[in-house]
Amino acid sequence: MRAWLNGTLLTDPTQGAVAVTDHGFTVGDGVFEAVKTLHGEPFALTRHLARLERSAAGLGLPAPDLADVRRGVAAVLADGATGDPIGRLRITWTAGPAPMGSGRGGGPATLVVAYSAIDVAARETTVVTVPWTRNEHGATAGLKTTSYAENVIALAHAQAHGGTEAIFANTAGDLCEGTGSNVFYVLDGELRTPSLTAGCLAGITRELVVEWCGAREVDEPLADVRERASEAFLVSTTRDAQAIARWDDRELPARGPVTQRCAETWSAREAETMDP
Repeated sequence: MRAWLNGTLLTDPTQGAVAVTDHGFTVGDGVFEAVKTLHGEPFALTRHLARLERSAAGLGLPAPDLADVRRGVAAVLADGATGDPIGRLRITWTAGPAPMGSGRGGGPATLVVAYSAIDVAARETTVVTVPWTRNEHGATAGLKTTSYAENVIALAHAQAHGGTEAIFANTAGDLCEGTGSNVFYVLDGELRTPSLTAGCLAGITRELVVEWCGAREVDEPLADVRERASEAFLVSTTRDAQAIARWDDRELPARGPVTQRCAETWSAREAETMDP
C-alpha cells in the first residue's frame, strides 16, 4: 500500500498518521471515493472527483481542491503501480480535527489518497437479502460517506448466510442497492435498475452501464424482483458487471444473455478510454 496525507507521501502508511481527534475517525464525518486502476492508470477519475464534490457538499464539508487530489493520486501511483494489472485508489476527505462529539471544530479538512493492488473480481457471485432497510429519506441518502457501520453489519450477515454481498430494500420495500454495489436485473425481457430516488448511491459504474446499455430506471418491490427476475448482476468500481448466480435460495443463470451483453459492452467501452 502507498498513501498520501495532506500533501505528504507517507513512508509507512500502516503507522498512525491521522489525528485521533479527526472527525472522520471519531464519528465518520467524511466522504470518499474508490477508483479502479488498470496498470497504474485510474478509470473514470473525472466522474469520481465530481461525485466526491457532490458528497462533500451534501455532508456540508468544504469543497476539496481537486488539483490537490490529483497530485495525491499521481504520488501514490508513481514508481510501481503500472506493474499491477488492477488496483484500487481510495480518496478520503473528512471534516478534520474536532472536539469529541457530533459538533465540528472548523479546522482544516483531512485529505488522504491511498493505493493498493487488488485481485480481479469473480465473474459471478451470490447475494443475500438482509432484514434492514435503507432510508431513502435520510440526511445522507445517496452520499458516499465514511459512515459504513451499517454496511459492515449487513455484509457480515450475508456472509454468515452463504453470500458475498448483502442486498437492501428501502423503507418502501423497493429494491435499493448492495453494501458497495448497485443492482441491475432483467424483468419481462427489459434491463432495469432502481432509480436514485430509491436511496441508492449514484454509482459511477451504474451511471456508465445505464448510458452504455440502455437500462431503464424504475422502482419495484424487492420481493417481486427477487422472485421474478430472469437474471441479475451487480456493478461497482471493482466488480464491473458481476453476475448473480444465487439470490437467497433462488438460482439464476450466470451469466444470462443480457448480463453477458452488458459485460461485453463494458469491456469494449472501457478499452476505448480511461476517462469516459
